[in-house]
Amino acid sequence: MKFKKVLALLLALMLVVTVFAGCANNSGDTTTDTTNTTDTTDTTNTTDTTDTTDTTEATTIQVAAIETAYGADVWTEIANAFTEATGINVDLVVDRNLEDVIGPAMQGGDYPDVIHLATGREAGLTEQFIKDKNILDITDVLSMTVPGEDAIVSDKIAGGFTETSLTNPYGDGKTYLAPMFYSPCGLFYNAGLFAEKGWEVPQTWDEMWELGDKAMEEGIYLFTYPTTGYFDAFFYALMYAAGGPEFFNEATVYTEGIWDTEPAQTCFDIVEKLASYTNPITTAQANDQDFTMNQQLVLDNKALFMPNGTWIVGEMAEAPRADGFEWGMTALPAVTEGGDRYSYTWFEQMWIPAGAENPDAAKQFVAFMYSDVACEIFAKYGAIQPVLGIADTLEGDNKLFYSIYDDGAKAAMGNFAAYKSVAGLGTVREVFFDPVNSLVSGSITKDDWINGIKTASDQMRANLA
Repeated sequence: MKFKKVLALLLALMLVVTVFAGCANNSGDTTTDTTNTTDTTDTTNTTDTTDTTDTTEATTIQVAAIETAYGADVWTEIANAFTEATGINVDLVVDRNLEDVIGPAMQGGDYPDVIHLATGREAGLTEQFIKDKNILDITDVLSMTVPGEDAIVSDKIAGGFTETSLTNPYGDGKTYLAPMFYSPCGLFYNAGLFAEKGWEVPQTWDEMWELGDKAMEEGIYLFTYPTTGYFDAFFYALMYAAGGPEFFNEATVYTEGIWDTEPAQTCFDIVEKLASYTNPITTAQANDQDFTMNQQLVLDNKALFMPNGTWIVGEMAEAPRADGFEWGMTALPAVTEGGDRYSYTWFEQMWIPAGAENPDAAKQFVAFMYSDVACEIFAKYGAIQPVLGIADTLEGDNKLFYSIYDDGAKAAMGNFAAYKSVAGLGTVREVFFDPVNSLVSGSITKDDWINGIKTASDQMRANLA
């Protein structure tokens, strides 16, 4: 790409073509007719961007996005719409195993300009960039004008989404990761089965255990989970339910002695007991290749509940299911009668590597994610942006899921604080959630799990980023 730019510059000088002003990192570049072999539009478009950041007309940015249940086509449409609005080309890389695709190049110092890859994945690439402080500060994006609109980005994003550790992992009041595709998370189940059996959805954990015993009499396990990675949202909501926001905030910065408190023990006890009610086949399928087989257990009435997010509907749209199957979703049960019930609001993240070649154009791409045009495209594929008023336009299952907070559940947000890389210290998932597989199989005890958390927490606390 750099060679093309140099060649174009020489040609432009020879032909005495008008020289256009470039962005701060590309001043002096000239416009070229770029032949892009990836999913982009023709960039002869001269549409002006409404953002105050000046960019070169023929700038090409590379956008790397994880392919999830929403598919790859959505990113092609987004790239085309962005190019139409700004004149900036987009070189797309979309893959289900994105870390494997972009990882080798990044090791050599060749970074995409924008990466859509959330925390909580098994590879932990985003977490590694956070730990190494290799993510660009994008606070200024919030004050940018949305390309193609008159609105300011911060005026469009729903409240609270840029004030959480998921977007500000360092607690310094700045934004590093842009919130994307929010989803209320909870326990998903077959509402048709509950109607058929006359079962009530449990409101407390005591009621949950009673239902588990009743279901087991009919050969149905109470619980399963896709992978241990799905325990993040589950455990966060559980921490809120057990001890409220105060306990959550203390626990997620690894406060000394926090895991000996009553709320912490309540969380550990519930997970331990839930492990005994889990379909035993779950652990063999709890990986990034076979996780849908665990989700199928709910569709086949071989397990009642699983932790998941609203993307599950699209992800399993073509899967077979029991007669009368109907999606249902509930917040986690209350710890005590009359206690608060929580549903974690999970969202994906988009970020700019600190080593990105075109940071200014990359910021425009991030800002465009909150445009009406982008939101409409995303919603068509079932991806809902955290933009004010968007939920009012939803129908069907999504309307049911996104109304969970209207039914008495409280929203839980945030996650464990980032910490510096330390030899021998695993990720949050490895320390807190992966051991659940061993709890289910019986290869470790609850005390083994807790001791591992305590030991790791001491290191995490001492090495907060």
